[in-house]
Amino acid sequence: MAVFVLGKNKQPLMPCSEKRTRLLLERGRAVVVNLTPFVIRLRDRCLSDCALQPTLLGIDPGSKETGLALMRLEENATDEQAPAIRHVLCLFQLVHRGFQIRQALAQRRGFRSRRRSKNLRYRKPRFDNRTRKEDWLPPSLQHRVDATMAWVDKLCRWAPVTHLSMELVRFDLQKMENPEISGIEYQQDTLLGYEVREYLLEK
Repeated sequence: MAVFVLGKNKQPLMPCSEKRTRLLLERGRAVVVNLTPFVIRLRDRCLSDCALQPTLLGIDPGSKETGLALMRLEENATDEQAPAIRHVLCLFQLVHRGFQIRQALAQRRGFRSRRRSKNLRYRKPRFDNRTRKEDWLPPSLQHRVDATMAWVDKLCRWAPVTHLSMELVRFDLQKMENPEISGIEYQQDTLLGYEVREYLLEK
């Protein structure tokens, strides 16, 4: 795994290997900025003294986990029209807390319901004065977006990211089996018209 490197003016430089990082620290040419992930800052070199290469930050979002990959792009020497060769520098895996947030909200809802159902002093109803913004998202989903964007911002501060790529894939399994499927046919499975007894006897 490559180590992030910052210049003398805290500008991102190309990541280096762990061995080179160890030598820079032993010789006093660098200081530690962050431990997780490991980031160093050079004392004797700035951005104008270095040659940067194009880097790509790939994002693979998921409901429970999100994958991040920092890659160095290298042009194909044999074929200029071919896509650039990608060399992986760092890999990250974000584990989201969506289920924990959902449980906490359910527990809070139970506590509030209990307070309202008890024989307490009169409390003025306040259900009409709570509105949601147009771009409102559920808390678990909002956490997923915020956590991913926070790490993307961090990586852009620590590495000279020039390209961003997000994998958005949707599979239609029924259309893969039957390309001409449409409309109500999605709701009609292969067992349409079978009775349970008839199906079990045939089986």
